[in-house]
This record gives sequence, structure tokens and C-alpha cells, in this order.
Amino acid sequence: KMTQQMRDLQLAQARKPPGPSSPNAAKRLYRNLSGKFRVNYTSFDEGSLAARGEKEKLRKSYLFQSNAALFEAVELQDLDRVQELLKQYSPEELDLNTPNSEGLLPLDIAIMTNNAPIARALLQAGAKESPHCSPLGTHGRAHPPCLESRSLHLSTLVREAEQRVNELMAQVVNEAPNADCSEKEKQLKAWEWRYRLYKRMKAGFEHARVPDAPTNVHLSVASSSSVQVTFWEPLSVNSAVVTKYKVEWSCSPTFSPLLGEAVIDKLKNLHFTIRGLVSGTAYYVQVSAYNMKGWGPPQASVPPFAIPSNWREYDGRAPRRRGQAEALDHLLGQVKTVHQHCVCHEPCKNQPQSRKHSVSKSLKHLFHPSIKFLKTLKRGLYLTAIFYKDDNILVTHEDQIPVVEIDDTYSCLLMQDFLWFTKVSCMWDEILWLRQCVTVSQSSCSCILQTRFKMLLAISQMQGLLGIQDLGQVFFEPVKDKQGNILIVTLKEVKTNQTFESVRICKLQTSRKSVSSPEEPTALDTLLISIQDKLAYHQRSSHALSPGLYLGYLKLCSAVDQIRVLVPEQLPNILCHVKIRSNPTTPREEWEWLQKMASVEEAVPAEPEAETSQNHLFQELQVAIKELMTLVNIPLQEAKDFRLYSQEVLDFGGQVSLLLLLPPSDDVCTAPGQNNPYTPRSGFLTLPLQIFELGEE
Repeated sequence: KMTQQMRDLQLAQARKPPGPSSPNAAKRLYRNLSGKFRVNYTSFDEGSLAARGEKEKLRKSYLFQSNAALFEAVELQDLDRVQELLKQYSPEELDLNTPNSEGLLPLDIAIMTNNAPIARALLQAGAKESPHCSPLGTHGRAHPPCLESRSLHLSTLVREAEQRVNELMAQVVNEAPNADCSEKEKQLKAWEWRYRLYKRMKAGFEHARVPDAPTNVHLSVASSSSVQVTFWEPLSVNSAVVTKYKVEWSCSPTFSPLLGEAVIDKLKNLHFTIRGLVSGTAYYVQVSAYNMKGWGPPQASVPPFAIPSNWREYDGRAPRRRGQAEALDHLLGQVKTVHQHCVCHEPCKNQPQSRKHSVSKSLKHLFHPSIKFLKTLKRGLYLTAIFYKDDNILVTHEDQIPVVEIDDTYSCLLMQDFLWFTKVSCMWDEILWLRQCVTVSQSSCSCILQTRFKMLLAISQMQGLLGIQDLGQVFFEPVKDKQGNILIVTLKEVKTNQTFESVRICKLQTSRKSVSSPEEPTALDTLLISIQDKLAYHQRSSHALSPGLYLGYLKLCSAVDQIRVLVPEQLPNILCHVKIRSNPTTPREEWEWLQKMASVEEAVPAEPEAETSQNHLFQELQVAIKELMTLVNIPLQEAKDFRLYSQEVLDFGGQVSLLLLLPPSDDVCTAPGQNNPYTPRSGFLTLPLQIFELGEE
């Protein structure tokens, strides 16, 4: 055993690496190791750089192949392949505007073979023509030397291709069949195909002519200092593809002198806004098109001129809402300042009692029933908050929608209290302050004040349990049942990965076991059954109209405690409407005509002069009124008794404006029990007027 132990000890010592015999030796060892590590790091970096360089070479090679593939797809007139490449790569990666060895660009090949679909796809991706010469010459037309240069270039390509075909043909005929001859035959086929392509391009260029004038050139006022011109492509199909347009404007109908011009080479949207103009001055506009043969004739706009202005200039009226938001904020600040030393804050001064209560609050709140989510409803008034994201809804750990109690003795919700609650929803962040202002000696408070204080308390409880202040938008009507339960519902879409307390977001199990009968469902069951409709309403109420001028229809109906307004289900935050045009601006001349039309006693006013903005609006209004009458199921002959609201154009953020169409004064608001012979078709609902006003904001 001793011998074996000695052998093991010697073996262990032999395996142990020798240490440095002195401090100097230790330093030398450290330097050597450090040097080795440094060499390793350097070699690693060099390897990384080499690898990155290799990847960059592969990437450039791949992009070069993509550029070649694009040329090949254009030459083969393969539209699907062209669109695929344009979608897969950026114009820079494709070198879309870099000429090939023949001095041609993809767009050159497309337009000279008169392949309009491929040319449009390239133009929308930002493709340009080959810069053989400047596109502008004397009087805006192409220089004759430019056309000659392009023609000469094409002739040279055709001649060189023909010469190359003849050379390869002679080699193939004279040489014996072998591997080289097979390769020459492939080259011959390729050059024969290229020769035919160049001949087709040359023929396309020679037979092309300058484009016709653009069509449907329409001029309208965009603001007090700008006008907008829209236009369509020329109708002719014999000329080459149009690659750009030119807009010119002047204060003279002869366009002499010319005030300005702009070339439009981005052809996705054919419109242009001329800015920086003088209000009240008439401006004439014309548009011309360009292709590889030069500029075509200009087309004057309809109407021939426009005067930058705004309908408010008619009587110098300021925007109705100007400064209102600032004034309300200032007023709210004043109210808060006054209430800082108000008697309503006296209960907060009793510090010892509140401190004594706060010591045990952290334990007591775990067992206090009033600050927990409820599972079932008893006879009373409740608040529920629905947060959703896609198809998922926020639920408690018991898979219940969050519900807190407002008042267990309140069995009939007055409309005034509900509308007050909807206004409070605009101040979710101020609930604590509102509670302090309402906590005046409740023994002397009215029943209404006590109910509203309980509403504020329930809101605070919901905010605390969820850990979020903003509870969203109040649904336009509470959910009720025959047992006396009333649910006030708030809705909010979760946009980000927001975290909540005591709850989680998951797919709601709407098929849970109901505690009520199908004949008399509870308010909570009714909510679960209709929850998808409520979510759809909330999403639609946040949609915005596209920019434009609209014709709206105002129809009200009154009840004992409220007035309701007719709105479309698809867009419940706006009146029933149809679009008149895409330009939201109403210039002064059109508003003056509308004022005259409103003062005319005849049922059918005289049609304004042709080729004027007033006449264009008149025609647009005729179409819009017919469409609106059909939409709300009113016979067209009844429209003669309708009238336009002539006090103002309703403006919504500068991008959307509304002309209001009113029924006869006796029919604007339907009274309770009054028969309405023209009931709108499905797709409409009536909202309380105050709810509609909040949604409109």
C-alpha cells in the first residue's frame, strides 16, 4: 500500500505543470501568454474581416445577378418577374437607374418596346430614362439633336448586333462540329434574339409620336394660398409611354408671362398642389405630357382659372372653435385653484385617524368585498371595463370580465346620471381630484350627488385594481336586465404589450355556464352575448373619414329624457353622409353661390354658368343628394323641401369638411309618438346627442 501511494504521488507531481521559479519568470510567462492571446485575437479579427469581405463580395455578386435578371425580365416582357424583383429589392440594390453596357436602362427598353404595364411598374418604383440628352428644349419640347442622338444610338446597336450575328453565322458554318462550335451556336442564338430586340426597339422609336394632351384636367382651390390640379393620362394608345408631366401656371389666359412650372416624374398619383399664391388672384393652369419623342400639347384646366380663397372670407368669420380648448383648460385650472382651499378638503386634514387607518389598510383590503372584482350581480348599478387586443379580452383570474359595484340600492339609472358619467370619462386622470371636490358632508348631499360620488369611487376602485388610469370610451347605452341590474360599460383597445394588475389578457370563454335563464338573462350574460357587437362599435367609432368635402344629413328623434341622432353603424362618430369630392376646401366663390341658392325661394335654383367652380359644385351636389336620399330611404321628390345649412361649413381638422342637409323644420326632430314615414334601411343606429358630441370630438 505504501509503495502504491508513493507511485500515485509521483504520478500526480509529474502531471502538475511546473510553476515559475521566480517573480521575473512569472512576468515573462504572463507576457508570453498575453502575446499569444493577442495574436489569437488579431487572427480572429482578420478572419472575421475576411469573412465579412467574402460575404460582401457574394452580396454584390447576388445584386449584380438581380440587376441582370431585371434586364432579362424586361427584355422578355415578363411583367410578373419584373414586379417580383421590384418588390424583393430596393431601386438602389437593383441599380435601377444605372445603364448597362449598351447604354440602356430598363425603362428605355420598356418604353421603346411600348410595353406600358412594365413601364408603369418601373416608373412607380422610381425608374428614369437614359440621360442621353436633356428632356427640355426650346418651348419645352425635346431638342432635335436629342432625338437624333437616340435614333443614332439605336441604329448603332442594330448594326453592331447584325454584324455580330453575321460573324457568328460564318464561324458556325465553316467550323467542324465540336464543343467550340456548340458554344458558338448558343452565342449565335443569343445575338439573333438581341438583334430582333434592337430592331423592335428602333421600330418602336421611329413610329412613336409625341403624346396627346392629358385628359380630365381639373383645377380647384386648396386653400387661401394654393390651388390643386388633378389630371388623367392621355387617351391615345398609339404614342409611346408617358414618363412625366409638366404643370404650368400664369395670371394670364395666354400663359405669357409664365409664373411657374413643375415637372412631375412620380406618376403614382396624378395631381399637383401649387403653393405660395396670392389670395384673391386668378390663376390659369395647363398640363402637358412627355414621352421619348418630347412634350405633347398642353391642356387647359376646367375651370380655366381658380382664385385661392376660403369661405370664411365671405363675411370675415373666425373659426368657431378657435381658442375653445385653451379657454376650457384655463377655466379648469381656475376651478382647481379655487378648490385647493375649499371646505371639500377638510376631511383630509384629520391626519391621525387616516394614518391609523392606513396601517391596517394593506391587510384589510384583501378581505374587503367592496374593492374586489365581482363574480355575480345583485340588484344594483355596476361598472365593467372591457380591454381587448385582437381577439383577446382582459379577464380576472376567475375568467370573469372585471366588474365593480357602484351602488347596490340604485335600481333605475337616470339618463342625466349616465350622461354625467360619460363626461367624467374625458377626465380619467382627474378622478381623485373630483372625488375630493364631491366629498362634502354627504348627510346634507342630494341623492344625485351621492350617486355621482359613488360613481367616482367605483372608477377609482377599477383603476386601482387594474393599475391603469384610462378606462377607455363609455358605450353609448348601459346594459340592463329584468332583475334590476344595470351595467355601465367602458371599452378600450390595448395597443401595446401593456401590463395590468390582478388580471390577464386571454381569449374570453363566451360559452361559460350561464346562471340565468335564456328568457331572462342577467345583464352580465347579455354583455357576454353582445360583446363582439360592442367591440365592433368601439373600433368603428375610432375610424376617420378620408380627406374630402362631404354632404351630411341631420335627423333627430326625441324621447322623454333625451334627444337621439341618426348615424351609420359603420362610422358612428359622424352623421349619415356621402362624399362630394376629395378636396375639402370650399372657396369664397362657391360659398357665395350657396348663400344665393339658400335665399332663392324657387324649388329649383338656376344652374350657374358653365366651366366655373360653382357649376362643378352644383353638379357634384346633385349627384351627392341623390345618393344620400337613396342611402336614408327618402324619396327623391321629397328632397325639394330640404335645405342646406347656410351658416357655416363644418370643419373637422382641416382635412374633412361637411355641408349639412336639413329636412323641413317640422321634420328635423321626430317627437315621441310621431310617425316617421321614411324609416332608414338597416345599417343605422340612433345615439344620444351628448354621446355623439363626445365621439365627434
